[in-house]
This record gives sequence, structure tokens and C-alpha cells, in this order.
Amino acid sequence: MSTIIHAAVGYFFLLLTVRVLTRRPGAQMTLFEFVIVFLIGGVIILATVGHDRSVTNCAMAILTVGLLHRSVSYAKTKSSTFGAIVDGTPLVAVKDGAWQAEVMTGMSLAPEDIMAAARLKGVKSIFNVKYAVLERNGAISIIKVEKE
Repeated sequence: MSTIIHAAVGYFFLLLTVRVLTRRPGAQMTLFEFVIVFLIGGVIILATVGHDRSVTNCAMAILTVGLLHRSVSYAKTKSSTFGAIVDGTPLVAVKDGAWQAEVMTGMSLAPEDIMAAARLKGVKSIFNVKYAVLERNGAISIIKVEKE
């Protein structure tokens, strides 16, 4: 029973930690962020299985984390408030070509991150960006200025 409790606490601790640390999807995570996430996961596994390294104990820990993940995913589909707590909400980082300093600082975004996303959309200048939105999944959406 202690394995199930440790796995549940570890799951929610890791979910909270990743939520607080970063918004970037795997393709945009830095090496440092990967190291932190894997290190924390490894520490949680050690705390979860403790001295009992039997197949049954490990299977119970994995099953608990898997079921919790499915439960959280299901709850996100049923409650937009819960989804906003777990995944966050989209944030506008650039509005009408102007940086939103509070959002940029709060999300640890550098102007280079926004410009990299803009270049992928063929935008060469920040003044050609109507909006840059940091999405819930960590991707940056670029909405170009419409030419008249």
C-alpha cells in the first residue's frame, strides 16, 4: 500500500514541478530542462520503490502512475478549470509588435524564442507580428500583420 501512496504523491509532485518549471514541449525543451525532469523522476522512483525492488512492487508503482495519468487526463476533458490549473492558459507575449514584458519575464521567454518561432512562419521582423501567443502546450503561435 505504501508503494501506491508514494507513487501517487510522486506523480502529483512531478506534475506540479514540471508545470512550474516550464511550458515547453519536448522538442523545445533545453538540455538543462530535460536533465532536471529526468533527475526529479529518478529521485521519485527511488522514493517510490524504496528497498522493495520486487517486480510486483514496481508493477504497482507503474500501474498507479498510469491510472493517475489517465484520471487527470479525463478530469481535464470534463473540467476546463481543472485543465487550466494543470496545463495553464494561453498567454500573449507580443501584441501589435510590442513585447509584453510581464509575460516574457514571468514565463522566462527571451525575444530570441519568439523570433525563432516567427522565422519558422517566414516573418523577419517583430513589427510584422500582430500577436505571438505562448500556447498551453508550450508552443509559440505567430499571427502575422495583415497587409493592406
